[in-house]
Amino acid sequence: MDRRDFIKTTAISGAGLLAAPRVINPLSAFMPGNQSPLVLNGNRFVTFCIMIRTTPWEVSRNVKLHPRDESTWHTLDGVRSMREAFAKNNPDGRLTWGFTLNALEDKRKNYAEIRDYVVQCQQKYGDEVSYFPGYFPAMYLPRERVNREMTEAIQIITNFVGNGYRPKAIMGGFLSANSLQYLAEKENIHTAHAVIWSQYAIDGGGADGSPSYPFYPSKQHFCKPAQNARDFIDCVNLDGWTMDFICARRAGASDHEITGYNSRRGVGPIETYIGWGLDLGHREVMHTQSIHFDKGFELNGFGWVTNIWEAQLVHEFGKDLICGALEMWVTGTKKRWPDTHFITYGEYGDLWRAQYKNNDHWNYRFEERGSGLGDSYNNLEIKWFMNKEFRLALLRDWHMETPYSVIDFTRYDLPAKEPLDPDPQHPVKNWSLINEINQKGLRPQDKPVPIKQLTKDDQDMIARYYPELMQ
Repeated sequence: MDRRDFIKTTAISGAGLLAAPRVINPLSAFMPGNQSPLVLNGNRFVTFCIMIRTTPWEVSRNVKLHPRDESTWHTLDGVRSMREAFAKNNPDGRLTWGFTLNALEDKRKNYAEIRDYVVQCQQKYGDEVSYFPGYFPAMYLPRERVNREMTEAIQIITNFVGNGYRPKAIMGGFLSANSLQYLAEKENIHTAHAVIWSQYAIDGGGADGSPSYPFYPSKQHFCKPAQNARDFIDCVNLDGWTMDFICARRAGASDHEITGYNSRRGVGPIETYIGWGLDLGHREVMHTQSIHFDKGFELNGFGWVTNIWEAQLVHEFGKDLICGALEMWVTGTKKRWPDTHFITYGEYGDLWRAQYKNNDHWNYRFEERGSGLGDSYNNLEIKWFMNKEFRLALLRDWHMETPYSVIDFTRYDLPAKEPLDPDPQHPVKNWSLINEINQKGLRPQDKPVPIKQLTKDDQDMIARYYPELMQ
């Protein structure tokens, strides 16, 4: 089901827009105040992509999964207005442009103008120009076709950007392990947005089960971190949208945007600014970012937020709303965390790869108490632990001081297998990696349990990483 099916008509006012602060610009190839190269640890990052397409969910030239024609909705004015809103209080920020294959090849004037403008942005700002094969190519196309069309798209980008340009990252939505290995070994591209974290029963499919922060994928499954050198794919797997962890426990969305639930609530504009309006939407976006830029920064040594906006939103919901919300988000982020670096997906992947040569040493931790907005219930507290061997989520009612229960324990040391090749007539909608306990609670075995009720093998595994949890 399309996320837009849950967006109801909302009275939206621009009164909540923040005044534009004077922001000291920290963004460049160097950190502010010295000449040291930018590194992962000690910094906060945002990766942002503007997606350009002709229809929703188009995964190939002739495989369009939604009948709506958005081709006239994409204009130079709309795209330029989004880029200018992004830059207004963030002049050195860089973003990634993601084109579908149809948008790369469309001969109409509006698409030619957009491509020309994006080349100017690449030259002026250092933006990344990348391929975005819809959100779900792995669900609808055989692997060989996905790989072949990635090569075709990269060559098209090289031709129109010029000077031998090649993207450092591919915006893939869901990409199989085979496609990630192809990118690394055949295209020498080592970063891809290839997972949508906690996506399940939304937009017609899902793939729950991965870490939410970067990892090197296994040859067995794109949601699984590689366990050893034989299993290793040298292509960092990145998420596309940062989620509110309380909301992300749910499967799908209910039929009422305000009082119901939506598992995709977080920083995305459809579920926040469009669904709730600028005031409440911005509060939820900033709450979600604070998970990563405040406590998460303290726990992990760096913070990362990632976000994708579709260019057609300008037409569908109006330039004033969309560009106002985009300016509000970027300005609010820079005001609260002035040291935030807005960089491309490829740049971020390079920084992460420089810090981590394999999966042995990253160990992500996150803590959240709900925002109190919608289904981000303010009485709930969630803790996430993610490493090479497993991910673990603990949940409690901190108002009632209840003990923590395990709501997710996904083991990555167990064998995993992706579905066989699909085709457009017989798509494979579920690419999830689910084993011991899954946060969505869809199976009898997914009922929350105290950590001491896990098997001894599971408890021993957890104790090797987090002995304090077994006290």
